[in-house]
Amino acid sequence: MGFHKKYVPLIVGVAVAAGIFIGSKLNFNDTTEKIFATNSKKDKLNRLIDYIDYEYVDNVNTDSIVDVTVNGILENLDPHSVYIPKDSYAHNADDMRGNFVGIGISFYTYKDSIAVIRAIEGGPAAKAGIKGGDRILYANDKKLFGEGLDRDSITAYLKGEINTKVALKVYREGEDKLLEFKVKRKEVPLVSVDASYKLTKDIGYIKINRFSESTYNEFKAALEELIDEGVTKLVLDLRNNPGGYISTAERIVDEFLEDDKLVLITRNKSGEEHKTYATRRGEFEKGRLYVLINENSASASEIVAGALQDNDKGTIIGRRSFGKGLVQREMSLGDGSAVRLTIARYYTPTGRSIQKPYGNGNEAYYSDYEKRYRNGELISSDSIKVADSLRYVTPKGKVVYGGGGIIPDVFVPKDTSVENETLQYLSRSGFMSYFIFEFLEKNRAAFKGMTFKKFAENYEVPNSLSEEFIVYSKFNEAQIDLTNYDHDLKKALKANIAQQLFGPNAYETILNEGDLMLSKVIELDAKSSN
Repeated sequence: MGFHKKYVPLIVGVAVAAGIFIGSKLNFNDTTEKIFATNSKKDKLNRLIDYIDYEYVDNVNTDSIVDVTVNGILENLDPHSVYIPKDSYAHNADDMRGNFVGIGISFYTYKDSIAVIRAIEGGPAAKAGIKGGDRILYANDKKLFGEGLDRDSITAYLKGEINTKVALKVYREGEDKLLEFKVKRKEVPLVSVDASYKLTKDIGYIKINRFSESTYNEFKAALEELIDEGVTKLVLDLRNNPGGYISTAERIVDEFLEDDKLVLITRNKSGEEHKTYATRRGEFEKGRLYVLINENSASASEIVAGALQDNDKGTIIGRRSFGKGLVQREMSLGDGSAVRLTIARYYTPTGRSIQKPYGNGNEAYYSDYEKRYRNGELISSDSIKVADSLRYVTPKGKVVYGGGGIIPDVFVPKDTSVENETLQYLSRSGFMSYFIFEFLEKNRAAFKGMTFKKFAENYEVPNSLSEEFIVYSKFNEAQIDLTNYDHDLKKALKANIAQQLFGPNAYETILNEGDLMLSKVIELDAKSSN
């Protein structure tokens, strides 16, 4: 698996940007009758499909033609109006609900069987006693091993109606016979708060990976726990967060702003405006706040950062955000598919739009990351282009700009070395995770009974493991010299081990050691405290 230097920044940017959208609960008053009124344009499309169905010389799957037509129409609107086919809808719905009904495991289809990476803490499988390294061989006597395993069909056997039971037969190394478990399917959370822990004795850290229906409750629980532990300052990490629901972003902002502070303005095609204000006492209105953003923070992340910046709350640290100021609403198409259609633009409290231009097509829009990379914006704030016509001023006199993303108050350059970007990509893409799973298959007993605290403080990745990974990933074929990146490689490997043994919070804790933006937070906080 070689990686060419030229493509790494583009791969990272496009991979994150491609999935961006906002779910909306706005109440603009377009009636159903108005939206679905019969008109000649709709009749024209219907007639064309009928002609193909009944008259065309060959048999044609007109469902696929409709899919292509819908995508073609949406591509001519804006980059964030998207079609969700019927076979993808359930997965998308689960992701944004923040939960699904199942047994609660992460797994690989490893060689010829289902290998459990880890049972999700508090989930049905964990409560039943299933552990990392177990092989699930049968579900309700259905064979789940052998050639031709399909992840989707496996998932279908493990998921099901809530409170139904599935009988599992499991192979565990060291056991003489198969273990049998009866697991009751429950709602299993898709965690959106990746990490929550204390950076120092009084600075807390919360990382959010998206804004789903469950995110606010996860965030609130994490915040309250940190406050109970004595935290008076907070880092909210929104780096690489592509967005989600407006309502979730608004509720989180409300925890930081006093009553009646303007949070967000949305405006539809007829000019109708909807304004959202902070409405209640927040948990962290008085605490010192730092918000981390980067070029892949988008949509709802930008709503949070923009609302706080425009209300002079906290310090925004990092690099200019993605630049998405369009609002989507999900609409059913009647056959199990749906469309997320842009219905409004949003504006920060000072009135600025942060939507970047999209008139040159989707390809140019999503290659903006590469453009920023080339023009030096990722390493120098002086390279960020701003327009005086899009200049705004906050209540306390801070100058901010619209026109394409949130520009941070404090700039932190990106480590743009290809080697380090490649390591970050491999660490988060699953490639390194698979390697670590194979390592744990042979060495799991060495970590038995080890706490995360003991692991974090005492475990050192051996040279042999990092050397084996270099061979495994074929870095030599890509001609990437990792001689000076041994420390970063070992940290990434250690973080992936921590993730599989202890969960995502452990992964982020290890990976954040020496992080440039968090180091800047510590530096700024020390200056503010003197």
